[in-house]
Amino acid sequence: MDDIDLEQQEPFPVDRDGRQVRDGEDQQDGGRNMGCCEKFQRSVSKWMLPEDSRSKYLERANCCPPPIFIILISIGELAVFIYYAVWKPQKQWVTLEEGIWKSPLTYRAERREEAWRFISYMFVHAGVEHIVGNLLMQLLLGIPLELVHKGFEVGMVYLAGVLAGSLASSIFDPLSALVGASGGVYALIGGYFMNAVVNFREMIPLLGVFRILAIVLIVGVDFGFAFYRRFANHEDGLKVSFVAHFGGIVAGMTIGYVFFSAYNKKLLKDPRFWICIVGYVVFVLFAVLFNIFLSPAS
Repeated sequence: MDDIDLEQQEPFPVDRDGRQVRDGEDQQDGGRNMGCCEKFQRSVSKWMLPEDSRSKYLERANCCPPPIFIILISIGELAVFIYYAVWKPQKQWVTLEEGIWKSPLTYRAERREEAWRFISYMFVHAGVEHIVGNLLMQLLLGIPLELVHKGFEVGMVYLAGVLAGSLASSIFDPLSALVGASGGVYALIGGYFMNAVVNFREMIPLLGVFRILAIVLIVGVDFGFAFYRRFANHEDGLKVSFVAHFGGIVAGMTIGYVFFSAYNKKLLKDPRFWICIVGYVVFVLFAVLFNIFLSPAS
């Protein structure tokens, strides 16, 4: 058998990333076959990143490990909801009942010295519509965000929104109770919204318009429901504050924007990061002092 001169052979076709294309593969994206995970990652990159950051993301993209933070926090919230529904069955799961108001997790103004309540309220929800809405929004948005960004970054933005929501509520609606993960959800929405607006020209225009309109519609409907539950619903029981929505979305549009717009960049060298962090810390300190010395709930 004659020796094969490798130099005379035609080179294997490669894609723009230098990866070999094999015969018989599905000719997609420049002739390279993509698996389900890679197709999903490419779709995520188009929704979450400006064009100049996508190639770097796709070089590093991997479906393992999965977006563990947002999945675990969602499981925790669902587990707490099921616990209270089983422990004290509700006549209607869409109705606020006494069980959740006695929970050691719920934020209540008169128990605010129990500092964990400023965070733990996110695990308690008012009813099935409340938790389903929050879970859908945080999973649909949180999973792609965590695939692109680190779970630590998504977790910090989420928890910053939860804390900002309860502190804002304690200042601007100090006599109301607080339940639900809306502060964290709105922090993710706020960060994503700012990223979509600022990088609009670098995104696919049609997707950019759809993103912005979808966010405005979802936020408008949810705010409307929160206002109704706070001011128009005359059912007996504690009033549920809507201010956490505002606190969460402001946290997202500041801290969340910096985290989510700084892909593949060192945050510690970004002055926007320090401005947002200092501003957030000042707000937290002011809210703590307000609750200690000035709150009408004292």
